[in-house]
Amino acid sequence: MTGWHASDDVVARYSDGSLPETDAWSLEKHLEGCGTCAARVSRAAREGAAGVVLAEVRDAVLAAVLESAPATAAGRATAASPTASAPTPAAAPTAPSVLGVPTALPVPAVPTAPPVPAASRRPRAVGGRLGRILWAAGPALRGAWAAAVALVAVGALALAYGGGFVGTRPLLLAVAPLVPVAGVALSYGRHADPLHEIVATSPSGGLRLVLMRTAAVLAVSVPLLTAAGLLLPATDPRLPQAPAAAAWLLPGLALTLATLALSGYVGCRTASAVVGGGWLLALAAPLLTAPDPSLTARLAQQLSLYFTGASPQWGWAAASALCALLLAARRSAYDRLETM
Repeated sequence: MTGWHASDDVVARYSDGSLPETDAWSLEKHLEGCGTCAARVSRAAREGAAGVVLAEVRDAVLAAVLESAPATAAGRATAASPTASAPTPAAAPTAPSVLGVPTALPVPAVPTAPPVPAASRRPRAVGGRLGRILWAAGPALRGAWAAAVALVAVGALALAYGGGFVGTRPLLLAVAPLVPVAGVALSYGRHADPLHEIVATSPSGGLRLVLMRTAAVLAVSVPLLTAAGLLLPATDPRLPQAPAAAAWLLPGLALTLATLALSGYVGCRTASAVVGGGWLLALAAPLLTAPDPSLTARLAQQLSLYFTGASPQWGWAAASALCALLLAARRSAYDRLETM
């Protein structure tokens, strides 16, 4: 039994065939575990326009069963009769009579086959649990996104140690908050998942599935990018010191939650583009107007302004909390997110 029930309007539209296909899938999934709604749908179908057709089908099935019943009973009786078709057993050999009464020889017992054990429960397919985990994790982790995150981390290390680029850490910290945002854009929506309409309209879809896939995206991107930041060499002492390797975590979380909150209005892809574009604009605009000719120095200085210190981090934490509250307040909007 689930915690919600279909409304009378949904039941009526389902019974007369006017309910949209995705909503009908959701209702049928709900009927598998809710006897109350199943009875209501059955009653509505009998009372609606399809009731006459259902009654005719029922009468035809019953008539066919009643017509075949005598023939079936006669066939069973013939099969059960010992003289109908069973061959006459040969006379049992007898031993010499004792006092004129013949004595039958003992017939050896025929060995019987051992009883066939009941069908055991079907073994669970290998990888079944792994398959459910991959489905819940979303298309971003099943596709090329996870490989792209690893490529960013490895590329940063190669650029720093192999290419000798001194501004690798500021560049990585500027890109890191956008990586989870891109993962959210690739995790939910008809553009990413070929079964999105079915998934989104099922009882396990909606905000719960969005948050589950977002958590999977963060679980992959946060360790890889943080480890890459820790392994990068320190910035040139002559340049402004870049923020610490983990300073992007709260900003990244805030941008990810902002993407989710905005997705309830415009969808995941548009929300990711707006949030990602806003972050790039906030970084690029001061760089283009700063007098310092060194791009790396200006980027490190701008990132320190956004990331370093208690005030910026508390600001990102407050923004994360506000976005989380907006998600909770508009959680019903995600039940039909990109379903039509």
